[in-house]
Amino acid sequence: MSERILVVDDDPDILQFVRLNLELDGFVVELAGGGREALEKAAEAPPDLMLLDVMMPEIDGLTVLRRLRSDPTTANIPVIVLTARSLAEDRVKGLDLGADDYITKPFDLEELIARVRTVLRRSQQMRDLSPLTGLPGNFRITGRLEEYLDAGEMVAVVHADLDNFKAFNDHYGFLRGDTVIKFTARTLLSAAEAVKDPIGFVGHVGGDDFVAIVHADNAVPFCEDIIGRFDDGILDYYDTADALQGYIEVTDRRGERHAFPMCSLSMGVATSEHRRLTSEWEASSIASEMKEVAKRTPGTNYQIDRRT
Repeated sequence: MSERILVVDDDPDILQFVRLNLELDGFVVELAGGGREALEKAAEAPPDLMLLDVMMPEIDGLTVLRRLRSDPTTANIPVIVLTARSLAEDRVKGLDLGADDYITKPFDLEELIARVRTVLRRSQQMRDLSPLTGLPGNFRITGRLEEYLDAGEMVAVVHADLDNFKAFNDHYGFLRGDTVIKFTARTLLSAAEAVKDPIGFVGHVGGDDFVAIVHADNAVPFCEDIIGRFDDGILDYYDTADALQGYIEVTDRRGERHAFPMCSLSMGVATSEHRRLTSEWEASSIASEMKEVAKRTPGTNYQIDRRT
């Protein structure tokens, strides 16, 4: 799907010139002849990027940018400001207000398109990062796995999922739950570094689910390292009394109390060691299947698919 760009300028000739060339480069382009129209269109259907002229009557570009950034529904729209070559102050103000880049008039068309592509690419990468762990999300996980499979790499795909995490969250609250998610992310990253994996990659699918990609030869040492690190560290996130008794008690909606074991980590592994993985979808499906098998065994553990 082509990215949507909203071009904002009070000069009709510039609007049409930019529109024509961006459309020739494959973008979907919308136009706004002033600041008020730009704010209305952005609020109604946020574009993937806005090209925003600074010098406009009624509502200037810097005011538009300030209002965009103050509204949660438009705050994350990438913005490239267009400024006169002599007005360095506008460039500085634009960047201070949260502009992603700037370009000076008169601009070189190739440079404009290059900056548009760069900002869009950076924006996509930032959107795909987990705000909690900073790890790549589904888009980059899929892309990296596809890249390795296409290159014929011998890979192991590890789907890791926390056990008893909901009970932990209910008992201690989401803020302490977030610290456990971060701890799990650090555990996987440290394990990949410890085994010195040449293709080591760790992503955060969301919630308490993670995906790691390592070389097939490192599947077992990677998982074993995770077990040691996770089980050594997880009790630090429990109150002392709960850690000593080895479980927590959670009251359900009916007022009944239930005991839950400590959090553990179940890992399912799909590997190309025993059979060729034909796609990222197949690898993901097998890893998820093995993760469910691992969950049948109490405690932190892993199951590797060894079918041929």
